[in-house]
Amino acid sequence: MAAASRKSLGQLIQQGWNEIPEIFASTGLGLVGIGLGVLGAYNYVKNDGDNRRYKGTYVVMRPDDPRVKLIRKE
Repeated sequence: MAAASRKSLGQLIQQGWNEIPEIFASTGLGLVGIGLGVLGAYNYVKNDGDNRRYKGTYVVMRPDDPRVKLIRKE
């Protein structure tokens, strides 16, 4: 009986969507959310998002530190 129930991937997805659409929809939305979160974190790091004007603690940097030229002088 197990050999008779072999299905293609498309048929399994269609059957899953017909039987448990909540799981398929929430999985899709979850994957989109994870993708947007990764993209947001990447853009935050790429655009130097941690370079806040006012920090909670003092930070002492040497003049030859490469991060010195990134300090905002607003």
